[in-house]
Amino acid sequence: MTTLVRTDRFRTYSITQLCREFGCTARALRYYEDQGLLAPRRRQMQRVYSYKDRTRLRLVVQGRGVGLSLAEIRSLLETYDEQGEAAQNRLALRLFRQRLDVLRADRGRIDVAMETLSQAVAHLTSERVTEAA
Repeated sequence: MTTLVRTDRFRTYSITQLCREFGCTARALRYYEDQGLLAPRRRQMQRVYSYKDRTRLRLVVQGRGVGLSLAEIRSLLETYDEQGEAAQNRLALRLFRQRLDVLRADRGRIDVAMETLSQAVAHLTSERVTEAA
């Protein structure tokens, strides 16, 4: 078991492999690199991504999936690099709670909009049925 972990830690990935695994484009990976979120090495003209880059990309994709900004994600990654996991977890907890509050408010607005539209559809449907009769 220890051998597998050690092997994975030194494994490298191509841009194609990471794009396929995470369902993103090469352009997105290059953008994340430009934003300082990933730091692949170069082997001639090719980018070579490390296990750390893969882990960071997973966090970027998950963070974007729940609506975190790239600045927030960068802050989480930098906090880990500079202050360690405990500091990163404290920041993550604060950011995640804020994001949950925003999503709950959005859900409330969406529920109201859906109810308004449902009532309008019901009203228009009943008028149409009455006019057709």
